[in-house]
Amino acid sequence: MLSPSSSSDLSFFSKSKAQNPPKTSMPREIYVTTRLAWKAQQLADQPPHERPRSQGSTTPPSPPAPRPKLTPIARVKSAPAEKRSRPPSPDAKDRPRPKKRATPGSASSSRPASRPRDAEPIFRASRSRSTSAFPSADAPRRRRCWIRENGSPGEDFVSAADVVKGLVRTYKSYFRNLDDPTDTSFEVNENDYPMAELEYPNNNACESFILLAPKDPDHYNPIMCLEQSLYTIIECYLTPAQQALFGRLPTDLLTDDTPPSSPLSPPPSLPPDSPSEASESPISPSSFHEPTGVDYLRLIQRAIRRHDGPLFVQTMVTVNQLLRSLKYPPLPPDPFSPSPPNMLTECIKDWTATGIPNKVLMRLIDETYQRSVGPHVGRLNRYEAFSSEVYGELMPSFTADIIAVTGLNETSLFVDLGSGVGNVIMQASLETGCRSYGIELMPTPAEVGREQLRQFKKRCRMWGVSSGEVELEEGDMLTSRRVSELLPQADVVLVNNKVFLQSLNEALRPKFLDLKEGAIVVSLKPFVSSLNARVTERNVDDISAIFDVVERPYRSGSVSWGSNGGSYYLHRVDREGYASIKQRFESSRARLGRSSSRR
Repeated sequence: MLSPSSSSDLSFFSKSKAQNPPKTSMPREIYVTTRLAWKAQQLADQPPHERPRSQGSTTPPSPPAPRPKLTPIARVKSAPAEKRSRPPSPDAKDRPRPKKRATPGSASSSRPASRPRDAEPIFRASRSRSTSAFPSADAPRRRRCWIRENGSPGEDFVSAADVVKGLVRTYKSYFRNLDDPTDTSFEVNENDYPMAELEYPNNNACESFILLAPKDPDHYNPIMCLEQSLYTIIECYLTPAQQALFGRLPTDLLTDDTPPSSPLSPPPSLPPDSPSEASESPISPSSFHEPTGVDYLRLIQRAIRRHDGPLFVQTMVTVNQLLRSLKYPPLPPDPFSPSPPNMLTECIKDWTATGIPNKVLMRLIDETYQRSVGPHVGRLNRYEAFSSEVYGELMPSFTADIIAVTGLNETSLFVDLGSGVGNVIMQASLETGCRSYGIELMPTPAEVGREQLRQFKKRCRMWGVSSGEVELEEGDMLTSRRVSELLPQADVVLVNNKVFLQSLNEALRPKFLDLKEGAIVVSLKPFVSSLNARVTERNVDDISAIFDVVERPYRSGSVSWGSNGGSYYLHRVDREGYASIKQRFESSRARLGRSSSRR
């Protein structure tokens, strides 16, 4: 947020330059009228980007009011003022410049001749520092998204079932047996829970879900999570012909009395093994590749609406069998022929030109967060109020905006100073393939972040997608040797300094001197004293003068600490532009010095 003093351009005019108008023998009423005419004329003669604006205004100045018509006795003639050197605007050649006339009280007529003028303030590229352009948010990203690794999550994998088991007291029964009121298999039991599985795209990737609902509707809902992940897999990993095996993706909500498109029929040619044994079998019947005419997705939705447990479980068994038939196609008759590939992971190769679909990206991020961070929210909220250690997160939509506007790509290095649990750097590496590094001072977020990174890598394998290298460190950003090593290589640096103390912000500024040309610092508070600062004798040697700054808005719901929107700031290192400005400033000051000495 800009301070009131920095949002106004009136500070540009030095009080020492505007002396009182000379005394005249004219009546008092005429003198006052003359002063008003001079003020209106001075404002009209100024270029638009230098006219004063109201305190805190962010809108362009309105056109000047018409000059008041005065009687000849009110007009005061004066000698022509000497021209002031100003940087030309981009369209100066095509626009005639108004002729300026000196008036009583102007800087040229009131300044003593023996005193040299101060050097003229200089704009960056003849414009406000807050109007620079950054890369387009719609720029395509080409990168390899697929992996050739087995999808098994391995040991220490935290599944949806593990999350619910650890918090089972906060859950309640959801499904029931509509045909048998005495069936208690879908109720909350001490060691026996109603379960369902979901096959993920990569080989040997499967997850268990406990079919219970949270007592608090804002807590993790495993049934909804299973449903959303299933829809994402079918929509993003399957061809239209393959999607027809499962039915139509739901586009609206069903009511309890809405009949399914067709009655539930047993899966065609199901293997005699149990569902758990069938999940380990790499061979499925070829008849699974023919549409059955059953809309299984609609049946799943109907089972959820009606709380019909047997219908949901039986339909999920069939859906998983269909997914396995695509993941493990039948082996060819010739034993020397290569095994057919996994049809789900083969489609990932087509994402090279467009990147990972947004729905897959968001599901992977949400799944990881729900299992790794969600159970520890209470611990994360234990911090000292009104300190630089207040914990807060940027939402995925806000992170995606930052990634797009800064132009992160597969060759970039992204650094997050104060990375919390690592959400932002994991999303950046998954979305763009960039290399990411984050450092966090507080032990609890740093510990949760390391666990989330372990689960993030496992889930990337399960979904069959690749991610850039991610590194997390627990330590102080001001003293870390790793920070000193990586900052000179960084392309984008994120600092969530919304609640940082001023002393910490000031201590960070010298570190940015190591950034390379064109690097971008993203922050929630600006590291410059004023967004529209002009290079003057007072600030020409300030550290922040190397930055070209852009202020951008973020929408409501973009941060965890409030529902309102706000602004964030992009500081691009522009040493070449600063060197040019400083050279022009010094040249102008030297010319003024020589002119003064001749006098």
